[in-house]
Amino acid sequence: MRKTKRRIDVSRIAVYVTIIAITIIMLLPFAWMLSASLKLSRDVFVFPIEWIPSQPRWENYTEIWTKIPLALFIYNTSKLTIIVTLLQLLTSSFAAYAFAKLRFPYKNTLFLGYIATIAMPWQVYMVPQFLLMREFDLNNTHLALICLQAFTAFGVFLMRQFYMSIPDELCEAARIDGMNEYQIWAKIMLPLSKPALSTLTIFTFVTTWNDFLGPMIYLTKTELKTIQIGLRMFISQYSAEYGLIMAASVVALIPVLIVFLSLQRFFVEGVASSGLKG
Repeated sequence: MRKTKRRIDVSRIAVYVTIIAITIIMLLPFAWMLSASLKLSRDVFVFPIEWIPSQPRWENYTEIWTKIPLALFIYNTSKLTIIVTLLQLLTSSFAAYAFAKLRFPYKNTLFLGYIATIAMPWQVYMVPQFLLMREFDLNNTHLALICLQAFTAFGVFLMRQFYMSIPDELCEAARIDGMNEYQIWAKIMLPLSKPALSTLTIFTFVTTWNDFLGPMIYLTKTELKTIQIGLRMFISQYSAEYGLIMAASVVALIPVLIVFLSLQRFFVEGVASSGLKG
């Protein structure tokens, strides 16, 4: 018994040590970025690395706002990200409810066809989408990106899997009480699906905030560009100002961290419960 307990303890300690080591390795680039953002450009690549600068240069975080219109880029990105996230939560949960709880002809076939689009890379239909938006005269507008990203097959799949874990008896009892399908979705399904909604919010927010190729294709006017395009512009104009580049990168990372940390307690629960039934 003692040998067995010792083996279990040693294996558990080994797992914890491995997890801690992997976590440290993954966090090192972010720690270096934060450290470099407080240094002069000539001190960024000094070896050995000075992780905590002896003379932090906080001016880097003030200069980046004057070098490029960073506030405008953050506003544009926030606008697009919030609108797209809200639309995806609405459309994904609404479609998922139909696929999970309603009965209609060819339901499974339609769902399979819709989900199959996940396997198709965006680069395959990127050009047809661009031509379509150009025909609608939506180039150089945020509306083009909003329309293209308002629907997501992944979100429908995630929400449907969660709705499948909710007993059908709840919906049947609500129908007996006189609720229609819209009321069931709004008053029963949505309140119960906070973990899945939080998970989808994190995925959508991070993907939209970090989107580079979409804004680069559809947005050419400076006043419409997003933070990722703005960072690329900053790097091309100030390629040797590594301290400023790292400071701008840290600023661009903060909203993502805030959203993830505020919703992370639902994240694991949402991912786990979305796979209970399928």
